[in-house]
Amino acid sequence: MSAKAHLLIIDDDQNTLASLARAFRLAGYEATVADRAARALGLLERQRFDLILSDVVMPGKDGLALLEDLRGLGVTAPVVMMSGQATVEMAVRATRLGAVDFIEKPLSTEKLLVTVENALRLSRLEQENRQLRDRLGRHALVWASRAMEQLMAQVERVASGETRVTILGESGTGKELIARTIHEKSPRHAGPFVTLNCASVPAELIESELFGHEKGAFTGAAGRRVGKFEQADGGTLFLDEIGDMPLAMQAKLLRVLEEGEIERVGGEGPIAVDVRVVVATHRDLERMVREDTFRQDLFHRIYVFPLRLPSLRERIDDIPVLVEHFTRQVAEQNGWKPRPFAAATIAELKRYAWPGNVRELRNVVERLLLVAPGDGEIGPDVLRTALPALGAGPGVSAAAFGSGALAERVEGFERATIEAELKRQGFHITNTAKVLGLERSHLYKKCQQLGIDLDALRRREA
Repeated sequence: MSAKAHLLIIDDDQNTLASLARAFRLAGYEATVADRAARALGLLERQRFDLILSDVVMPGKDGLALLEDLRGLGVTAPVVMMSGQATVEMAVRATRLGAVDFIEKPLSTEKLLVTVENALRLSRLEQENRQLRDRLGRHALVWASRAMEQLMAQVERVASGETRVTILGESGTGKELIARTIHEKSPRHAGPFVTLNCASVPAELIESELFGHEKGAFTGAAGRRVGKFEQADGGTLFLDEIGDMPLAMQAKLLRVLEEGEIERVGGEGPIAVDVRVVVATHRDLERMVREDTFRQDLFHRIYVFPLRLPSLRERIDDIPVLVEHFTRQVAEQNGWKPRPFAAATIAELKRYAWPGNVRELRNVVERLLLVAPGDGEIGPDVLRTALPALGAGPGVSAAAFGSGALAERVEGFERATIEAELKRQGFHITNTAKVLGLERSHLYKKCQQLGIDLDALRRREA
């Protein structure tokens, strides 16, 4: 890292600039010099520096005034001040203005190099901590319900080993968050976490996405490409929507899981990879195996430890904490003021079926923060602006299920229709099946396919 660090040195003495620039370049740094504060500010407007080393006493704008300007410009590079006329008051003021260190002239090259290296190391640590906080904030799992508590206990248990995990759940339930949590809690947490949504990649490109390709392997392959497996070496590869992977690709994935080797498209030999594969799907893989649309041998390879994520309808106790979390997250990302939600608004949110699950809830929270007038509590009166489906009453409308793939909308419509009719019929299965024009056994099967937990639904409505 230090060999690539770019320093800006500011001093009105040309001999000092020349000797410092030479010393830092010999130590492996890049060094740019400026003989006055105004010239340094011009450089800082055009390019980024990893550290700034500035004299205090200079004609025109002095080093302390420069520090104030740097803070106003939003410059985050660490600043080390130096002076041959240092006083305690000067050092204290420089520190209060953001300087990370203050050294006296005449300068010891050895001491100066140590000071700069320490300042750069501290800056890198602070940057890594900020990135870690941002990542944890974006990918935080939030819950209060018993259903999620049980799920997270399973996650803790399976994360510590190399067991293959299949994450099941409707779209929008947070399957990638669970996969990421498994990775973070595993012995591989220091390695990469790489994702691929199998449904979003055209069938003819998915092999290249997973295994990479060599230059000239096919039309358009202008150079070598490293695939997801190689990118994830030593870490975890998350394959989302595995049920949408083409059958031909399933056979190649099975071979990699069995042998621990991949071969780039157009490559001349195998490449060993050490990757833990976690997969997810909203589809019924067991039914797909019976229908010969998913390979049975691959199913047995990946379906070692299934984790089923509850839908938001099954974890309505989580809605208040999720709303609070998303409110803080959205407000911070957009520079908005966080606003509380009225108890009546939360009650209305709990009443909704949430076909888009947690993803839909986050979108609704963002919409409410955007459209709600004033800056006080968000009441239920504005909720129907952000969630028109609530105004439709107990009936179900296909338009209520938002955008997305047709299959997802149809599944959401079917699920909400069956749940609404079950409630109307007091969970009398025979009567519900009759009203819906289904055989009793078909209704049970449909509930299983759509992830409707009848017992959980009864308890929630009790």
